[in-house]
Amino acid sequence: MHKVAVLALDGVRAFELVIPTRVLGAANAPDGSPLYEVRVCSPGARPVTSDAGFSIAIEHGTEILRDADTVVVAPTLAMRDRGRDGVPADVLPVLTGLRPGTRVVGLCAAAFALAAAGLLDGRPATTHWREAEDFRVSFPDVRLDRDVLFVDDGDVLTSAGVAAGIDLCLHLVRRDHGASVANDVARACVVPPWREGGQAQYVQAVVPADDGASTAAARAWALTQLHRPLALGELARHARMSVRTFNRRFRAETGTTPGQWITLQRVDRARALLETTTLTIDHIAAATGFGSPRSLREHLRRVLGVSPSAYRQTFADRTPADRGLPESPSLPPADSAGAVPGQVRRRRPQAA
Repeated sequence: MHKVAVLALDGVRAFELVIPTRVLGAANAPDGSPLYEVRVCSPGARPVTSDAGFSIAIEHGTEILRDADTVVVAPTLAMRDRGRDGVPADVLPVLTGLRPGTRVVGLCAAAFALAAAGLLDGRPATTHWREAEDFRVSFPDVRLDRDVLFVDDGDVLTSAGVAAGIDLCLHLVRRDHGASVANDVARACVVPPWREGGQAQYVQAVVPADDGASTAAARAWALTQLHRPLALGELARHARMSVRTFNRRFRAETGTTPGQWITLQRVDRARALLETTTLTIDHIAAATGFGSPRSLREHLRRVLGVSPSAYRQTFADRTPADRGLPESPSLPPADSAGAVPGQVRRRRPQAA
């Protein structure tokens, strides 16, 4: 069982603290056994205060971090308000002393703690958009991306504000156990398996006035047409907008461009087919609109860091028969991949 340790400190933000337990704790194997063991710890197993007006009793001390497969750092009020100075000095050695290979996750303002410990130097990361500028000033060596909902850089992951922690934890389930398990977790938690776009759509300055127009219908239609070329003008006509208006509104609603969104939708459709069918790479390339196996390989390697064959092999023990899926079904629903278009930077490609 994958061991997850959640680090709680005084002033912890209660909502984010329970996200790993609720989301990862809902992931089960086909026989119903839990896939993650999630435990919460604090220095000395001391109770911690929260931002919700109550204190929380903690059962474990930070010694459980030593044998954890994944360590999640929950954000605190001090991290949000005081940046680098809001990270207790005695916590930094705990984070830097984790055993090699431990996956580290910082939710929201906990990116400040990871950066203060030197875990993000020279690496991409994100945090809540309201804290982005303070973070950039405090940690100029970190490649901050304030526009995405979370960043996956392999062994270190960070998320944007509050509910983006749910997106990141669903991504962990998807990365560890595949889209089918992640979708089951999303249904159990009554949340979408993925959210389109990034933080940009939640920043008030970039959200257009509600005049009844939306690109949602055009996006839904595009998902049924991924097998063929899609031009910007065609999408705009379907939305009954000019190209300029469509492009502007599309960016505001999804946080990405139409071209980037379509490419990532095609990648996610390819992921679903690789996971749930035995279709050939040629067939999948044609069905997802990439046209050729070479184009499919290039896009998957750019987005996911692996080839189609390597991706399929990773999930071979879970697809298709082992999950009760047909060998060669028709194209799955657009969101069956449970992926996160336009909002995540994937792990860095491994050296060949």
